[in-house]
Amino acid sequence: MPFSPDDLFARLDALGIETTTVEHPPLFTVAESQALRGRIAGGHSKNLFLKDKKDQVWLVVAEEDADIDLKRLHARIGSARLSFGKPDLLEALLGVKPGSVTPFGAINDRDGRVIVVLDEALMAHDLLNFHPLTNEATTTIRRDDLVAFLKDCGHEPRIVAVSGADAAD
Repeated sequence: MPFSPDDLFARLDALGIETTTVEHPPLFTVAESQALRGRIAGGHSKNLFLKDKKDQVWLVVAEEDADIDLKRLHARIGSARLSFGKPDLLEALLGVKPGSVTPFGAINDRDGRVIVVLDEALMAHDLLNFHPLTNEATTTIRRDDLVAFLKDCGHEPRIVAVSGADAAD
């Protein structure tokens, strides 16, 4: 059984990580979530759940408006060729449904199968925003606290330029 948002908040509290959460109607796309920009400060993300040709699973977390070339992304992150992961694999590994993909899902990946990649541009923000395992809320967390949370879940995140001029080969 995957962890719930309440379980996530309890884990964050146990780690001494402060967050704030804003509840809202379900949001499924970056475009829908942009309506909240005046209410929620910090960097906002898009989260790509990917699988490579060698069956390695990747979660790429980037700024919401990042231009990511999926045909070249594998070279940036050191993977085989990538495609989007299937919804059943997403639910099995991160415990979330499409539209709720989030780095907080690492709490559900108990076997450490997913490699988490954080875009350098996103990591320039002190405050970051993600769904707390449901797309009916947005949780704000400090950048360094996100990294600490991921490490506590057994996921050493890779910080890589996956978008922008620095990502060009």
